[in-house]
Amino acid sequence: MIKVALAGNPNSGKTTLFNALTGATAHVGNWPGVTVEKRSGVYYDKGDKKKENGLEIVDLPGIYSLSPYTPEEVISRNFVLNEKPDVVVNIVDGTNLERNLYMTTQLLEMDVPLVVAINMIDAVKDAGQTIDPEKLSEELGVPVVLLSALRNKGIDELVPAIRKAATSKRGGRSIVDLPLVEKAAAIYREKGIESPLFHAVKALEQDEIEFQEYPEVANEVATLCEGEAYDALVADARYRYLTPLVASSTTGRVKQEKAKMSRSDRIDRVLTHRVFGPIILVLMMFLVFHLTFSEDLFFLGAMGVPFGQSWDGPFNDVFFAIGDDGVSIEGINSIGAMLANFTNGLTGMFTEWVVGLIDGSGAPGWVSGLVGDGVLGGVFAVIGFLPQILVLFAFMAILEDSGYMARAAFILDRLFRRFGVSGRAFIPMIMGFGCAVPAMINTRTLSTDKERTKTIRVIPFFTCGAKADFLIMIAAAVAAAINFDAGLFTFLIYFLGVVVAVASVIVMNKTTQREQVPPFIMELPSYHRPQFRALMIHIWDKAKHFIIKAFTIILLSTIIVWFFSHFRWNWSFIEEEFAQDSILSSLGSFLSPLFVPLGFGNVQAGQYAWTFAVASIEGIVAKENVTAVMESLAGGLGFESFDALIAASGVSVAGLLGFTVFNLLTIPCFASVATAKGELMDKKTYWMTLLFWFGLSYVLGSVTYVVFEWVWTLAIVLPIAAAGVVGLIFYDRHKTKQERAALEEAA
Repeated sequence: MIKVALAGNPNSGKTTLFNALTGATAHVGNWPGVTVEKRSGVYYDKGDKKKENGLEIVDLPGIYSLSPYTPEEVISRNFVLNEKPDVVVNIVDGTNLERNLYMTTQLLEMDVPLVVAINMIDAVKDAGQTIDPEKLSEELGVPVVLLSALRNKGIDELVPAIRKAATSKRGGRSIVDLPLVEKAAAIYREKGIESPLFHAVKALEQDEIEFQEYPEVANEVATLCEGEAYDALVADARYRYLTPLVASSTTGRVKQEKAKMSRSDRIDRVLTHRVFGPIILVLMMFLVFHLTFSEDLFFLGAMGVPFGQSWDGPFNDVFFAIGDDGVSIEGINSIGAMLANFTNGLTGMFTEWVVGLIDGSGAPGWVSGLVGDGVLGGVFAVIGFLPQILVLFAFMAILEDSGYMARAAFILDRLFRRFGVSGRAFIPMIMGFGCAVPAMINTRTLSTDKERTKTIRVIPFFTCGAKADFLIMIAAAVAAAINFDAGLFTFLIYFLGVVVAVASVIVMNKTTQREQVPPFIMELPSYHRPQFRALMIHIWDKAKHFIIKAFTIILLSTIIVWFFSHFRWNWSFIEEEFAQDSILSSLGSFLSPLFVPLGFGNVQAGQYAWTFAVASIEGIVAKENVTAVMESLAGGLGFESFDALIAASGVSVAGLLGFTVFNLLTIPCFASVATAKGELMDKKTYWMTLLFWFGLSYVLGSVTYVVFEWVWTLAIVLPIAAAGVVGLIFYDRHKTKQERAALEEAA
């Protein structure tokens, strides 16, 4: 099978092309030795599924050059040099031809077959320009293909070019016209090193990895430079070659007049406006959460519209929100709520059917309890929220693929840079809405250890999909208790996480992690319609990950919880209504006083306080467990739902808010904790990070409970908070004076 490596700049359409080529065969893993995402798949011609005729496609990380500044650049460089793919396909953004071809000139210096795929050719035509692939191919000495990966155009020309290039060897060619290049390359050839031109140029550029891998040869080449900075000369030589090449290969007037601005520029005048941009961003995110979680889609119920009564049946709540009486309609469900209610109806009927079969077979009562409440009850409690989580992922993917999420990072950088929040750091923070693990991994691209530490510590505050299900559960309970819109509640909790994250970064930037804010350079891709196929692949990948987790770690957790909640310390089995005598209840009761300041300890929740304690601790294993455990325990204690358990426990709305804030901000899941340990610079920073997560969540959860339970305490909380802000300002000024004095002394 021919091995093909896809290499290109970020936002060049590389991932879109990868999805178009590989489709359902794509799979995701990690590169060996590092936790950077690795994507690979197989392309087959139509009607030909023979393995030997396929193309193994490897999607290399999106990079701007092959210089060793980030782990992604090192991975791409080493893969091409060491893994020796049969062909490298260099994806080039046709709308930014000169800048994208910079990396092409580096790939040309390697001894590897190369095909240049100029993408987004439809956008080039819309701009009134054309690109001559024959002219480029003649000058570069490699095949050049025009395509639009988004619209599946040009792939039929790309695949034959790949197969043809794979049949012949290609020697490296450098466009850098400097006298020392050939002399340096000759030294590498004498040593028998492959791709001598590439290594020679890197040695002239004083490339760090080059001196690590070939110290003897690189130092010999370095003596030729006689102290001259060849890295700037090489970069200048590349652009001096590319500027006339692009000019001669491109025809059509560049539309620079104000009246002929590109569509993306016209849209950005509104979406990235200093005033309207942030407002639109907040409204956009609210709309996403409202369409996903709300049970009053058009706020008709809030306006008092009389809907009447629902019908009987397991799916009577699919389209409409049903009141506490079980029959009155109180609003129209959102898309996510409709799908979730339909899924819950199906799983409920399946559970009843399975339990009925077990009971009818004459099996002991504990068997049906284990299967119904422990296995199916726990797993289906999580699966029931899967539709809403996937709807949320779908909306986020649409915003990302359309190019808007890049604008969101730009807007946030502009707003918070003065407080020490870098836009570069905010990108992995935004990724935290999906999953904290890849978000923490993505911090490897950040400039300093302190910036990475700050970012990793606040990523869990950006509510991931795993936390969404317990937020939905709490939102439903709060909505039932005080008639508050569930979609608005969920949005506010998500927004709270962002506010806490930003505030935490500001405090760290002024205290323990002081540094100058690193510069932020970001490319804003052109707007385009998301590709439906790529969107479905993205959603399926998220669903697969979620389902696998539900049927492994969550299934095991719910079984363990059921077992300990149905056995006493003498290992005698107890019926559901006597679960208060279980092993689990005694362990939870022992820990429940710890949560009294947060509003759901033994003082507030009485005999049921242990259920909240167990769910919170289980949430550290996996955040989905908070929902699964609470639903499982509610069933085991004989309650119809989690809402009924809350009502019986006596926990107030303020206590529920304390429970929510604590579980939102506290130590994340085991997978995230393990990732943080691998990404942070030392053990001390790691342990301080764990303490930071627990301490902050405990304090803010306690403050939330106290303030909402006794509003008058604001008279105490606000002055304390104000004193803290003033103290932070004076401390920052004192440290700034010390740093300036140290710089002056050093000068």
